[in-house]
Amino acid sequence: VQLQASGGGSVQPGGSLRLSCAASGRTFSSYAMGWFRQAPGKEREFVAAITRSGFTYYADAVKGRFTISRDNTKNTVYLQMNSLKPEDTAVYYCAAATYYTANPNDYFYWGQGTQVTVSS
Repeated sequence: VQLQASGGGSVQPGGSLRLSCAASGRTFSSYAMGWFRQAPGKEREFVAAITRSGFTYYADAVKGRFTISRDNTKNTVYLQMNSLKPEDTAVYYCAAATYYTANPNDYFYWGQGTQVTVSS
């Protein structure tokens, strides 16, 4: 599976962005999908995940502001980010795993990352 993330950019605090992650291959629906982020000087951290059946999980830092969804007909997973804060600034990565997990080491397919910058 190859993953291609897009949709990052620069936005002011309180703004919104929607990230997309397009997957190649016919087996997209068999994977749990996750979003992670990594800020400069920090470790990669879990943001959100969605299981094969559509159950969603979120990090406490983004709960209520971010929404993960998937469209298996388009082989795409999305991350809608609202009420963005400066601390959300990071490179965002999508990833695929065989089951839901918040541990990045359990994901074996990764997209290239897309930069999100939240600044006034």
